[in-house]
Amino acid sequence: MSQPPEKTPARDTPAQGALPLGNTALETHGHGGRAGEPAAKDWPGATPAGVVYTCPMHPEVRQDHLGACPKCGMTLQPVPAGQTPPEASGASGSAAGHHHHGHERGHGHGHAQAPQAVPAAADPAQSPKPAAPGTIYTCPMHPQIRQDHPGNCPICGMTLEPLLPDLDDDNPELRDFSRRFWWTLPLTLVVLALAMFGERLHLMDMATQSWLELVLALPIVLWAGWPFFSRGWQSVVHRSPNMWTLIGLGTGAAFVYSVVATTAPEIFPASFISMGRVGVYFEAAAVIISLTLLGQVLELKARSQTSAAIKSLLGLAPKTARRIGADGSEEDVPLTHVHVGDLLRVRPGEKVPADGVVVEGASSVDESMLTGEPLPVSKREGDKVIGATLNTNGALVIRSERIGSETVLSQIVQMVAQAQRSKAPMQRMADVVAGYFVMVVVAIAIATFFIWGFFGPQPSWVFGLINAVSVLIIACPCALGLATPMSIMVATGRGATQGVLFRDAAAIENLRRVDTLVIDKTGTLTEGRPAFDRVVPAEGFTSEEVLRLAASLDQGSEHPLADAIVQAARTQGLALSKPENFESGSGIGVRGQVEGQPLALGNTVLMEQVGVAVGPLMQQAESLRSEGASVMYLAVGGRLAGLLAVSDPVKASTPEALAALKAAGLRVIMATGDGLTTAKSVGARLGIDEVHGEVKPADKLTLIERLQKEGRVVAMAGDGINDAPALAKADVGIAMGTGTDVAMNSAQITLVKGDLRGIATARGLSVGTVRNMKENLVFAFLYNGLGIPVAAGVLYPFTGWLLSPLIAALAMSLSSTSVVGNALRLRRSKV
Repeated sequence: MSQPPEKTPARDTPAQGALPLGNTALETHGHGGRAGEPAAKDWPGATPAGVVYTCPMHPEVRQDHLGACPKCGMTLQPVPAGQTPPEASGASGSAAGHHHHGHERGHGHGHAQAPQAVPAAADPAQSPKPAAPGTIYTCPMHPQIRQDHPGNCPICGMTLEPLLPDLDDDNPELRDFSRRFWWTLPLTLVVLALAMFGERLHLMDMATQSWLELVLALPIVLWAGWPFFSRGWQSVVHRSPNMWTLIGLGTGAAFVYSVVATTAPEIFPASFISMGRVGVYFEAAAVIISLTLLGQVLELKARSQTSAAIKSLLGLAPKTARRIGADGSEEDVPLTHVHVGDLLRVRPGEKVPADGVVVEGASSVDESMLTGEPLPVSKREGDKVIGATLNTNGALVIRSERIGSETVLSQIVQMVAQAQRSKAPMQRMADVVAGYFVMVVVAIAIATFFIWGFFGPQPSWVFGLINAVSVLIIACPCALGLATPMSIMVATGRGATQGVLFRDAAAIENLRRVDTLVIDKTGTLTEGRPAFDRVVPAEGFTSEEVLRLAASLDQGSEHPLADAIVQAARTQGLALSKPENFESGSGIGVRGQVEGQPLALGNTVLMEQVGVAVGPLMQQAESLRSEGASVMYLAVGGRLAGLLAVSDPVKASTPEALAALKAAGLRVIMATGDGLTTAKSVGARLGIDEVHGEVKPADKLTLIERLQKEGRVVAMAGDGINDAPALAKADVGIAMGTGTDVAMNSAQITLVKGDLRGIATARGLSVGTVRNMKENLVFAFLYNGLGIPVAAGVLYPFTGWLLSPLIAALAMSLSSTSVVGNALRLRRSKV
């Protein structure tokens, strides 16, 4: 992309685009512009006839008219009769900007196409509540699997989960498995007691005992274990063997062998006979089923905690709002009845019901639940407020600007949910192993059976059967599959509560490797809210005249620098004229006519184009730039009328953030379109040694590429449209949440508050998460690598010790739970 240079008074128009997050196209609260429309309008087939409205986050909410969801406040989306809404990541967005005094133009388009639904048979044993239209279900281990109804993953057999969790915490699989476990546990204990003590106590003859164990084990295996056999059969049908294949084979082999040994013992050869009878192993089948159920219950409970962050975010929105009527009356109304433009009173201690702007009052608002900022933020007339934040002391009246799915809260929830379902690059090795794992385990089990049968001690074939069952049961592909997804789910949720939004798992994994950080100045190091400084008039002009003419021309611009000049003129009570024939030059300034006079306002390049020499004011301009101000020249009728200086103060948190980043070993570089003198002045104050000024988007791209060729892993932090190409090119792009949507479209990480301290937080979380994933993978590989040979009996020649199928079942049940439990440690780790 070739772009004009970005000179001293850098400006561009805030993007009128949208960031594709979930089912909605949304804008951030940090700048003006129209609100994004619901993404449902973007997909084909939406017609007024037969339309019902549902919530993308709570699809059980359905009604025949437009409104907001009573549970989360999101705007309901139309679902035509017979049509399924798009998946949560299926929205698309685009943004474009206009050019003003010295900023470049950039385009950014975000497209996310949801994977096609993969059919998977529902588990007949579970009987979950019917799926509401619009709900999309996915697999925690295989996020590419998506469908519009509950069921099991055709790859691994795990029960599919809704893309977005529900606040009611109802998990039909957890309820079902708990019921099966507790109802059959007494039977399992009786079967186990008979197997261990029946012969010693001589309560009955062995044949009768075998029949009694058979009767007791039947409901355990055929009812409690039915989901395992059902999923195992599905894995065969889908030609995707998984953990349930192994459990079904192991449990089925032990049970069928025992049934035949009980009903027809005479068919077995002498090599199967021990102590005068053919042994039965009903207790092995029963205990394996019960322990597997227990392991699943523990794992499901642990996994439910990984989505705790999203659930806490969903619970932030208030249920009602106090609306002020046109006659001044006030009433409490459900959040569903709040519309854009409504005046809402927020009393002390209440939550802000919607994103909006303060029109009356002053207070401090606690935004920590969304931005991670621990201190309340002062709010007064004209300031933006975020829905679901807490008003602490004063009373406010706000005008709602974004409701439902257009709020910052909904945007965060959708982005976190999307990131949680992405796959980390580190998982690829585990996926490759898992692709061959089950068949290798089955081959080892078969080899174990025959090796023991031919070469083992008597009863050799019984030893072969038991050891083969142990091999099948102890193997746990789920520990491999869950190793990174659980860590990613916890990390993205933890980041969201601290104002750091990761787009996907790759961003988390890559950020820890970054050693160089390239930072834009305006809106990143500085507040991004320029304030008018002063006017220096040329000979023959007054300060008031220069400011009035410049402000009149700047009324045609939407750039923050232009806004600062216009506001300064209005504050001084100057009468502004309407500009005509307004034009914005790409990266150099603006032109037009005011009161019949041709005007040009911009940098030295624009002055050269209109043939105006800036020499008389060059010294003053350089002096102002050395103080960190941005300078614009005004030409009137081909004459230099003066210069205007606008300052953008450095964020209070910037010095602390830069110190933390340097302490972490990062090389910090400033690259800005502002003038080189101004850039060096700001860099000197902040201790940034390497400064690049007057750069255009192509220059930023070149800088990123040069650093990458030097072997550097580069992160780029910025907030403007002109930053988008560099954000996309960098190894990790970091966007300020107070910036433009196109910048966030191009970035992998968004800092909700726009505070650079969030980069240090994100990097710490990245380091901790990758370490956690490695721990999980090492555990999963070691567990299977050591457990399977031990179950096969490799220690028997040296120790005379064999692994019981009961111990194998216990180990398998705890392995997945251990992986999830280790991932949950990230919620409390220091970052």
